[in-house]
Amino acid sequence: MKRPLVITLAAGFFGAAAAAGVVVSPATAQAPDAKAKAEAKADAKAEAKAHAKKAAPDFAGTVALSNCSGSLVKMPDSKASDPALVLTNGHCREAGMPEPGQVIVDENVKRDMTLLDAKGDDAGKLTSKKIAYGTMTDTDVTLYELDSTYEEIKSKTKIDPLEVQAAHPKEGTAMTVVSGYWKETYSCSVDGFVPELREDGWKMKDSIRYTKECETKGGTSGSPIIDDSSGKILGINNTRNEDGEKCTLNNPCEVDKDGKVTVHEGIAYGQQTHTLTSCIAAGNKVDLSLADCKLPKP
Repeated sequence: MKRPLVITLAAGFFGAAAAAGVVVSPATAQAPDAKAKAEAKADAKAEAKAHAKKAAPDFAGTVALSNCSGSLVKMPDSKASDPALVLTNGHCREAGMPEPGQVIVDENVKRDMTLLDAKGDDAGKLTSKKIAYGTMTDTDVTLYELDSTYEEIKSKTKIDPLEVQAAHPKEGTAMTVVSGYWKETYSCSVDGFVPELREDGWKMKDSIRYTKECETKGGTSGSPIIDDSSGKILGINNTRNEDGEKCTLNNPCEVDKDGKVTVHEGIAYGQQTHTLTSCIAAGNKVDLSLADCKLPKP
């Protein structure tokens, strides 16, 4: 996580179809026609390709900020008439990164951002009213409330929000980090979960470790981590160990349940977002007093 600067980039911190058989008697069984076999194989390949194309995340609903990436998001119970929300990292906050232990609630902030369409082209401008919630304690998140509703944004841009899944992600899930800042995608899988991730003075809990294929970079901070299968957001990209150092800025380290510290140079991480869904009340309002809400409080 490099400290973001205004108008500059922020760094890394922050089944294929099956053919059905036909049972025939030995007397009438014949070798399958070569042409028929080839056609069946081609059909199965085309179907699998079509499924993969449908599932592959694109840029629709992602957001480009001045220093980071983000996404237009809805919660499972959000309504079309609710004020829309944009999700990015806590360390992408324009006023500066929250200190360890600091929690920001209802901070009036007018911030302009660009909404993207499926191809990564500009679909329209979004403007925030406030930071509804932001912190770098236990996680790394900023949730902006916009001055428009989902239905107003849809009417103007034809873009729908991405949904934040309510369940804890699973190890091995195929995922894609979609950067609105760079208009690039990074595909890999959930490698596992880290009890505690430390970086400089910050500590994050139950972080998502990526497999090595996702070589994220500065400006990908705040990108949604999208489940390739469901198309829902399972986390938010926020950091990568760049130099092999231990627990320093831009070089997070892992701490297991027994306190053992390990370093994985080149490996990137994200923060889970299902925790947000239990802290959103009617009208898309953050309510930290809800019984199931486990987000850090001021």
